[in-house]
Amino acid sequence: MVILGLTGSIGMGKSTAASALRRLGVPVYDADGTIHRLIRRGGIAVPQVEAAFPGVVADGVVDRRKLGDLVFADRAALKRLEAILHPLARRAQMGFLAAAARRRVRLVVLDIPLLFETRGDRRCDAVALLSAPPAIQEARVLARPGMTREKLAGIRKRQMPDAEKRRRADFVVPTGLAKREALRRLGAIVRRMRARRGRHWKPGVL
Repeated sequence: MVILGLTGSIGMGKSTAASALRRLGVPVYDADGTIHRLIRRGGIAVPQVEAAFPGVVADGVVDRRKLGDLVFADRAALKRLEAILHPLARRAQMGFLAAAARRRVRLVVLDIPLLFETRGDRRCDAVALLSAPPAIQEARVLARPGMTREKLAGIRKRQMPDAEKRRRADFVVPTGLAKREALRRLGAIVRRMRARRGRHWKPGVL
């Protein structure tokens, strides 16, 4: 089984790319979606988050905005949150890969925003980076509800610079161009990856 990492900084078009890959028949593990499931009502991480951050859970639901405000400028708080969520997310990722392997899937995608920052690229056979000019990235992100330039600056500070990600990636997909061109490049990457032999999938090792 071949593992393709899909990554890119905030506002680079990962959700659109992941949807396109699914339409091409490629199973996609959504790291952000996994985190959201862990902390929504009934999520297995909710009790731990409530214990670590009193006041962010009401009626069994994590107030994501309140939690984000707590960890935004507090590195120690962010580390506490990551210590809760990352092991659970890794377990979900392993379950996704194991299920795909049982179905004898040829190619899977790990959609992980902080792939390089967490060294997750070492567990992938190749990495595809989504990249757009800073002005386009900023316009996309600032259009989101509740987003400010201050928050965007803080997020960018925690993420590896796009130029460095471009240097490390095996494939770069520009998303500031016409959407059709980005989709064409994604299709070409899928064809190339399906022709490769996977080197990293070993049950229980990732």
